[in-house]
Amino acid sequence: MSGLSKGIGKVEIALRWDPNPAGQPPADLDIVAATYLASDPHGDPAYMVHFDSRSPDGTIYLNRDSKDGKGFGYDEVMTLELNRLDSRYARVVVGVVIQQRPAERTFVSVLNPGLRIREGYTVLAEDDFGGVLGATAATVAEFVRDESGAWNFHAGVHGFEGDPTTFTRTMGAARRS
Repeated sequence: MSGLSKGIGKVEIALRWDPNPAGQPPADLDIVAATYLASDPHGDPAYMVHFDSRSPDGTIYLNRDSKDGKGFGYDEVMTLELNRLDSRYARVVVGVVIQQRPAERTFVSVLNPGLRIREGYTVLAEDDFGGVLGATAATVAEFVRDESGAWNFHAGVHGFEGDPTTFTRTMGAARRS
């Protein structure tokens, strides 16, 4: 039956968090996506999409960007149109980065964070970052194209402790078991 699978088509990654109390600097979480070529699926990203950019072909874009978590429901939303992504790309890794200004922050210092990944109305994954409380960033999803060209989703939140620039350079590296 797997030969009939269309795979994942269009995905929405959504983040929410509560604003910090008055007098405290705002928490700012950002969704980032990295695309990887079929010729080097665990190497350097072909390109990154984040709060100040979109993919060259318009298939990955940020719908909503929040700098403080003030909003109703999900504050930051990114759409991945995998079904339109060029065949030279074999992998897309999505992460969440906590902006580190004015001081270093980890997920434990973000009020009520939440993540939802869905295709249409089907929820593929949800998480509260409880497993990575000491992390400054985390990968939250991996989409891999199989031999038939269909996209498959691999769930899992994996924490990273370090600066956002290093995270975006290494978020797609092969994981050690």
